[in-house]
Amino acid sequence: MSQLEPPDTDPRARVEPPLFQGFGPQVFEWFAGLERDNSRPYFTATRELYERDVRGALEAMLDELALSFGGEARVFRQQRDLRFTPDKTPYKTRTYGVIGGTSVPGPGLYAQLSASGLYAGTGYWRLARDQLERFRAAVADDAAGPELEAVTAGVEDAGLELAGESLRTAPRGYPREHPRIGLLRRKALIAGRALTGDGGIGRDAALEHVAGTWRAAEPLNAWLDAHVGPSTLPRETRGGRR
Repeated sequence: MSQLEPPDTDPRARVEPPLFQGFGPQVFEWFAGLERDNSRPYFTATRELYERDVRGALEAMLDELALSFGGEARVFRQQRDLRFTPDKTPYKTRTYGVIGGTSVPGPGLYAQLSASGLYAGTGYWRLARDQLERFRAAVADDAAGPELEAVTAGVEDAGLELAGESLRTAPRGYPREHPRIGLLRRKALIAGRALTGDGGIGRDAALEHVAGTWRAAEPLNAWLDAHVGPSTLPRETRGGRR
C-alpha cells in the first residue's frame, strides 16, 4: 500500500463523542472574563478554551444525558444577533443548549452555563396565542386549575423555581381577584434551578443536578402537554398582543 493511501476504515464506524468530565473553574472564569471584556479580541484569544472546556463540555454533557432521556442535543451559537438590538456586544454571556424530541414530557430540556454556574430547566418558555388561550382556560377550570396549583407547589417543594414572563395585571376577560390570578398572568411557565460554579462543577454533580432538575419538573411538563400542547399556528402569526 502506498504511504499516501489512507488505512482501511469501516465507513460505518462511529466516532465516539468526548466523554464528559465536568466543568473546571476555568469555565466560570472564562465567563467572568467575557462579562468584563465582551470583545472579539478576548474571544479570539480564548477560543480554544471556549471550544474545549465550555461549548465542548456542554455538548458532551447533553449528549450523555440524551442517552437516558432520548432526543437530540443541540448547543446554540455564542455570537449574538445584532440586527434588532442597540446593544452591539458581539457575544452572549451564557452558553446554552437543549435536548429536543425526548422520551419524557415537555417540548425540550434546557441547560445553561454562565459566570454564576450551571442552570437546568424545562417547561413552556414561550406560549403562542393559541397555546396561551388553552393555558388560561385550563388554569381557570375548576379541575385542571387546582391540579396545576398542586403540581407547581410540588415542583417548588422539590427545590425548583418557577420562572417565565408574566403580565402585570389580569389578562383580558379574567377578574383581578381570581384565586389563581398569579398563574393566569403567566405567558410562559418554566421550572429550573441553578448550581453555583465556585471552584468548578464535577462530572457527577453536574449530571445529577441537570437530570434531577428535569425529572423533578416532569409533572409540570405533563400537565402542560395535557392541557396546552404545541401551537398549531404558522410561526409568523404566533406572537402579537396577549
